[in-house]
Order: sequence, then C-alpha cells, then structure tokens
Amino acid sequence: MSAATRLRRLLPQADIVVLERSGYVSFANCGLPYYIGGVIEDRSALLLQTPQALAKRFGLDVRVHHEVTHIDPQRRCVQARTPDGSVASVEYDALVLSPGATPVRPPIPGIERALMLRDIEDTDALARACAGAQNAVVIGGGFIGVELAENLVHAGIEVALIESAPQVMTPLDPEMAAPVHERLRERGVELRLASAVSEVRERSVVLNDGTHLAADLVVAAVGVRPDVALAHLAGLRIGERGGILVDDYGRTSDPAIYAVGDAVEKRDLEDGSAVLVPLANTANLQGRRVADVIAGRPRPVRPVQATAIIGVFGLQVATTGWSERRLRAAGRAYRAIHTHPLNHAGYYPGAITLTLKVLIDPATDLILGAQAVGEDGVDKRIDVIATAMRAGLTASELADLELAYAPQFGSAKDPVNMVGYVAENLASGLTQSIQWHELAAAQADGALLIDVRSAAEHARGAIPDALLLPVDELRERLSLVDSDDVIVQCAVGVRGHVAAMALSRPGRRVRNLDGGYRTWAAGMAAMAETDQSHPEFARLRADSWSLAASSS
Repeated sequence: MSAATRLRRLLPQADIVVLERSGYVSFANCGLPYYIGGVIEDRSALLLQTPQALAKRFGLDVRVHHEVTHIDPQRRCVQARTPDGSVASVEYDALVLSPGATPVRPPIPGIERALMLRDIEDTDALARACAGAQNAVVIGGGFIGVELAENLVHAGIEVALIESAPQVMTPLDPEMAAPVHERLRERGVELRLASAVSEVRERSVVLNDGTHLAADLVVAAVGVRPDVALAHLAGLRIGERGGILVDDYGRTSDPAIYAVGDAVEKRDLEDGSAVLVPLANTANLQGRRVADVIAGRPRPVRPVQATAIIGVFGLQVATTGWSERRLRAAGRAYRAIHTHPLNHAGYYPGAITLTLKVLIDPATDLILGAQAVGEDGVDKRIDVIATAMRAGLTASELADLELAYAPQFGSAKDPVNMVGYVAENLASGLTQSIQWHELAAAQADGALLIDVRSAAEHARGAIPDALLLPVDELRERLSLVDSDDVIVQCAVGVRGHVAAMALSRPGRRVRNLDGGYRTWAAGMAAMAETDQSHPEFARLRADSWSLAASSS
C-alpha cells in the first residue's frame, strides 16, 4: 500500500490495482501481539485503511480476497481467483510484488494444532483460542515469540517459552540477553532454553528431554521465510538467501516487475552481503522507492542495518548493525565497549541504569553495531548510534555529538558521548581493555586481577582470585602491585579507568575489564543458562541483573 499510495501522488491519472489474497490491507501487523494481550483494546485500531477509504481518498482499485494464481510476463498480465471462484485477468505496465513472508512451521508431529500470528485472520483465531485458555506454550524465542509470551501473560495465561538456542533474541550477544531472561522469569514466564518441542499433543507439548508441558494453547513463532511463490510463477530469479533477487531500485530479473518488503533480499550496510531483514520501516521505504522508480524519479533503496527494538515487561531491548557473535563468526576484527550509564542525571529522581554495548572496527574506528538494554532511554541511544552509523561517523566522534540535555532527559555527558570518550581512549592507545570472556585465559596466563571497588561491594560478589585494592586507597598502596601484567576491575568500568591510569608505568601492561563486574557477571550467568546447576548460577543472577544496583 505504500507503493500504491505513493504512485497515486506521483501519477494522478494512472490506473492502480491492488490484489490481496486476504481480507485486509494496510493493517498494523506490528501491533497484533498487543491486541492479543489487551494493551490495544479496539480491534479496529489495527485497521489503518480499508479498500473503501483507499478508493475514496486515492482512487485505488483495491480488491481483497483476490489470490494471484498466474503471472504471464510476456503478455504482462496476472490472473487472480476472485471471492466467487471465477478468474479475473489484470494487465500491467509495471507489476509490484509484495507478498511478504510466511511463518516457518517446523516438522513436528501435531504441529498443525499450533497457531501463528501474521495477519488479521491469525489474530482473530488466536484471540478466540485465548478465551478460556489457562496455559500456553510459545515455540520460538525471537522478537515475535517474546512479544507473544509477554502479551499472553497480560491476558492472564500461564506461559512457557521454548527456544532451541541457549538464549532468546539471538541478534543480541549472550551477556546482553541475560537481563531479558531475568525479566521474563520475574514475570512468570517459564523459560526453556536449549530445548526443542518433539511433539504437540491435544493438551500438552513434549520436549526433546521427555518433559511434558500443559498447553491449552500452542503458538509457533519459529521465524519466517520469504514468500517467493509469485516470483516462481513469474520465472524470477531467487537470491542466495532464498528471497526474491532485486537490484538497488527494487527491480527483479524482469525489468517490468518490482518486488519489495519481507519477500526480497536486502543489502547489508556493513559488507554489502545479501540479508533477510523483515522490518516494517524497510518494507515501507522500499514501497515508496519503487513507486518513485516507476514514476521516473529513481532513487536507490538504502542498505539495511537491522535496527530494531522490543519491549519486554517494561524492559527496552534494542539492536542495530552486527553483533559480536556475527563478527566473530565472520572472522572480523572488532573492539567491544560495554557501559552501564544512568538514563538521565543521577540527581534527578527516577534515574535507572541502562546497559550499552558498541562494536567498533579497530582499524577505522567505524561503528559496526550496538545493543542496549534498560527500562528507559534505550530507544534514544540506539537511534543516535544507528544514525551515526548511517552517516559514517567514527566511534570517537560520538564524543562530539551535541545532544539535547536536561536532567530529566539525559546527562551533560550523555551515554552516547561516554561511549565516544571510551572509544577515544582505546583508539589513541591511552588505555587498553579486556572482555569478560577473555578474563579467565588472561588470569591463567599469570595476569594479576585487581578489584578496585569498595570492600562492601567485593563482599557481595567478586571475581575469583581478584586482589581487593579500593581505588581510593590505590595510590597509597601501589607498592603492593609488583606484576607487569595487570587487569583492573570495578563495577562498570569507570573506577577501573582511574585505577588503570594510576597503575600505568613503562614496561607494565594494564588493562581495564570492559564493563566491569556487571558485564562479567551477566556473561557468566549467560554461559550457565544451559546448566542451571552451575554453583554460580543463582548468585550471578541475583548479583548482576538489578538495573537499579548501587554499583552504577
């Protein structure tokens, strides 16, 4: 509909026909889970436009319940099955395919009982199934699965969330997913990680370890794949990732046929590779850009960086660009920065800690990706960093950004600026850092770990074999540090930086534990997720994931 309405504005005299298989066009698919949970109370609020309204305002011929069954590129004609079973033929000068993506239905015995959530018809079926349901199993811990789990809880249903990976929301790195796991469990979701459903029964599901979970309701949110059926009908080329292959202007292998949205492969901002990114803003922009091309005003569709955000029981979780996991899998060099700033000035009531992770190319200082988790202010920071990435700013240049400040909204040193300060120090060689997952190996190689927090903080939880030397006592006790390989560690990294500068001397290597104890503890807890008998598991969960912790 984005393409159709833009075309009408650009080509007032054109005949524009829209063929839609379902009974609805232009609906708020991102809002569907929130209608299930009762957050959006009025079903009609999901229906952004109707065929009648589109005809009245834009003069569009919108035909619902018309399923395209044949495309003839030579004659430039499509055929569609109509509601009465007859076949309608429509000729075209330009054809735009926007079939979206189809839900993945895993080959599990009994999976036909599982409901999906992709359109209004799915929503109505799920809403009916929720009535009277006491317990539900959601299969899949991606963005949609997590949103569904939250909203089914809002609907008063007991929920178990099953995810085959060791964490939910795999675009996040494990230490960033840890607080999401904690919030889900706090709100009553039974989280089954590194698990799979082996069978769906009439009132239960069976996991691969033999566990039976009661399930009045089963929802499959395993993922989606591009719907390329129409592309096959037209003989169009399919890309390496299984989506419709298009050029930078949305053209398919047939110059008269364009394709947009979740069905097409996109180009990654970082390396130009083919990617599948099913996000609404990208789909809408592609529709607009293709309309411009058809109307003789060509502008290329931008590459994608997969900027996304989700709410999880009051927790905001956002990501843009590449994760550390993806960089490591690609063999890319990177530098990681973890910070744990307050969302606004600490002296103003209601300040809450957020966690921010930024990944940087060590050779160019360009930003490769970022992730953020917190109860407030996450969207603002990720949007700024995503914009900086699009503009080609370096990580160090984040320090120079002039951002809006008042104590109830931010800090004089905004969290984004703080990342820039850290990046400057690392890029210039003024300081060195070490990551939470590198610490054990460094200690095994003989590095001395110094905890520069207070004695009280150390007593509440400490990294094994850390020597306690509070930062305010460090200058008086420098003689106690006789190692030439030193790692300093505080709660979040700030005091560690002060200590590292104080300990620096010619011939001594001093590294600051990036993100401090908080990041280390979250990472260790994430590693223990698949083995909850791990002796550190309960303590690490309690110690590291309180967003209002005094260590901030």
